[in-house]
Amino acid sequence: MEVIQLAISDAAYAAALRQRLERSGNWEVRCVDTPNWEAAGVVVVDAGAFERLPRPLPHPERVVLVATNEPDQLSRAWEAGIASLVYQNDPLDTALLAIMAARLRAARDLRRVPNRGSGAAQDPQQEASNGAPGRQSGPERRRMR
Repeated sequence: MEVIQLAISDAAYAAALRQRLERSGNWEVRCVDTPNWEAAGVVVVDAGAFERLPRPLPHPERVVLVATNEPDQLSRAWEAGIASLVYQNDPLDTALLAIMAARLRAARDLRRVPNRGSGAAQDPQQEASNGAPGRQSGPERRRMR
């Protein structure tokens, strides 16, 4: 079962979001003080928890920020690579949509990363930057001439 971690200090908001998530999906919702990055799934944080997250973020595609409308906070979220953001006063349905978007983005990114030792293909852009089949460099390139 997929895990959604809520690191939200507003107990009423966290409880309402947790209840809505548990009713609408097949996932385990955990209220946490500090997200566990080893656990797969989405991490929902408020402004306070966001400031305590490690930089650079291990998986910004998995984070949903429940933000205030402060320009500095929005700028830090952008710089951290967070793509899913809702405001504190947005309806819970908006937060649910942001969480679902983060789930889809995280699942897509997992499909791009090859399993070590398997023949799974990488993302073509990543292959090119790694010197993989799309781009030949060094001795392989010289032999091709």
